[in-house]
Amino acid sequence: MTYDLIVIGSGPAGEKGAAQAAYFGKKTAMVEKAAPHLGGACTNTGTLPSKTLRESALALTGMTSRGLEAAVLALPRPFAAATLMHRERLVVTEERSRIARNVDRHKVDLFPGTARFVDAHTVEVAETGQRLQGEYFLIATGSRPHRPSWIPFDAPEIYDSDEILEIETIPESLIVLGSGVIACEYACIFGALGTHVTMMDGRDKLLGFLDGEVGERFAAELERLGLWLRLGDAPVRCEVDPATRVCSVSTEKGRTETAAAVLAAAGRSGNVHGLGLEALGIMPDKRGNIAVNEHFQTAVPHIYAAGDVIGFPGLASTSMEQGRVAMCHAFKLSYKTRVNPLFPYGIYTIPEISYVGANEEDLKSKGIDYLVGRASMRENARGEILGAESGFLKIIFAPDKKILGVHGMGPQVTELIHIGEMALLQGATIDIFIDAVFNYPTLSELYKYAAYDGLGAIARRKATATA
Repeated sequence: MTYDLIVIGSGPAGEKGAAQAAYFGKKTAMVEKAAPHLGGACTNTGTLPSKTLRESALALTGMTSRGLEAAVLALPRPFAAATLMHRERLVVTEERSRIARNVDRHKVDLFPGTARFVDAHTVEVAETGQRLQGEYFLIATGSRPHRPSWIPFDAPEIYDSDEILEIETIPESLIVLGSGVIACEYACIFGALGTHVTMMDGRDKLLGFLDGEVGERFAAELERLGLWLRLGDAPVRCEVDPATRVCSVSTEKGRTETAAAVLAAAGRSGNVHGLGLEALGIMPDKRGNIAVNEHFQTAVPHIYAAGDVIGFPGLASTSMEQGRVAMCHAFKLSYKTRVNPLFPYGIYTIPEISYVGANEEDLKSKGIDYLVGRASMRENARGEILGAESGFLKIIFAPDKKILGVHGMGPQVTELIHIGEMALLQGATIDIFIDAVFNYPTLSELYKYAAYDGLGAIARRKATATA
């Protein structure tokens, strides 16, 4: 069978790339090894399950954003994970159905099985032996948890970030290995459930890519809420006592921590094994990431790749756009030619973190002058209602008041950040927030008061300059 496009994988990049091509009349096939479970890691083991689990934890403990110490832990302990996973299962099932409907609506032919390139224009579905020929290909096979060799994943008490969703009992104590997004999100979820959480990593900061002020406030909040941070000392050994089933993790500097379970969140690796890419001249790196150009073409121009399998930034939102842009380039659909370089990051920790645009460290390193305006949720009526004592919003702007970046921490900031994104996309100044009228009481008002604080920063600078 011959197609205009063959997509390998049904995650965000694959689904949207296939739909984009099919919408414009291209004969499209999709090969998915997990079919009928469509959606990739985003739907089945990553984004949606972890975010749903977070909401379930908040709801079942009676805690929203008021601080872990205020949680009402009404469930008997140890908690049955099945209780927490109930809503997650419903959400995952519905999202799988939505993706299947979308694939069917666009008349994309779905082939269950594992794809392997036979030659540059042919893939074989391993389980059935079917061979599909295509003019163009989109590799959207996603990623899987990276599993360092020194961690004994065969022990039932040791989990990677996919396996943790299958946990049967919420542990009394948990060591989380890692300091990135996945590590922080799961550490917060288990902390919300009353688990004693210890985070260990060789890096000296959590989420080191964050604006420095946001990162420091977040780390302080986690420690205030009872999580133990053991950073700057790389874990090198992990074992489980065969008699007591107690897990221990030792570090380069000789520290040892123990817990009932260990979650290893050491990043992810691209799913490229068995695709036969090397024979085509496509050479993934040691983490399985495929190199692409600005159009998402691989070393073989008619074979594109998008999503987690190409590495950074590894966001569902950008993966969707990458799939669309790749197919617009392949089929010369000129209405969409790039993934906008200005996109928001959302981190679903407790509290949430989100940002868009430049941070203070970026600007300092480039020698760019800037000022900052801040607004606290403690001083915001909706923030008071939510009990968001530690939340805040900061706007970074140039001396001419043009907005350069927006950063926030607290409830709903992953939604709130889009107001700042729209202002940045328009090249607006902080005056846009001064002029705007916001509903009361809302967290959106934070933009106005951060802008007012920014005006104060300008006035203080002028006063200092003339003193």
